[in-house]
Amino acid sequence: MDRRKALQNMGLSLGYVVTTPTLISIVQSCTIENKIVWTPEFFSKDEGAIITQLVDIFLPKTDTPSASEVQVDIFIDRFADQVMAKEHQELLKLGMSRFIEKALADSDKENAADLIPEELEAILGPTLKISKEEQRANDEALENHMGALEEGTAAKLDDKVAQYTFAKNLRGLTVLGYKTSEFVGKQVLEYLPVPGEYVPCGKTEELTGGKAWSL
Repeated sequence: MDRRKALQNMGLSLGYVVTTPTLISIVQSCTIENKIVWTPEFFSKDEGAIITQLVDIFLPKTDTPSASEVQVDIFIDRFADQVMAKEHQELLKLGMSRFIEKALADSDKENAADLIPEELEAILGPTLKISKEEQRANDEALENHMGALEEGTAAKLDDKVAQYTFAKNLRGLTVLGYKTSEFVGKQVLEYLPVPGEYVPCGKTEELTGGKAWSL
């Protein structure tokens, strides 16, 4: 699979509002030129290291930078801390803890800091590569879980559903963070800082060579 081509051609499928001042400030602060020493604000230090490995599994370095090289890991940490609602923060933490527990059990390790990309990818692949029926069942289970929480009813989320939800959401956030980074916006997607002629019905193949517009 050509991950970069898929990235160029896909639109934002997440329900996040990307024009809020908070999100814009997060995007602007996470650039290659503005490299910083990262101390996670939402995740623990070990969880942050896991996030860095996972985003690079989704989008590794090829002819363009890896996700972590454009600081997608930092973007996700700040997005979770500053933008996500409390219930979504809790769901992200829950799913991540279940995901790490699974990786530790399968690798026979005790500390998350010792996990390596190959061990994480061994969990990530099977978690996401499931049938449409399983995806729908997981989404329904999650919907029921969130509904129960809203009603104040005690609810326990199945481990596999929690792991799937975490992996799916992290994949979406990785794409969001990558596509809205300055480098990708200017160097990978079609970037036009000064709008020109308005063509309402032109094909992207003719207008941009098939690339999506920078957001």
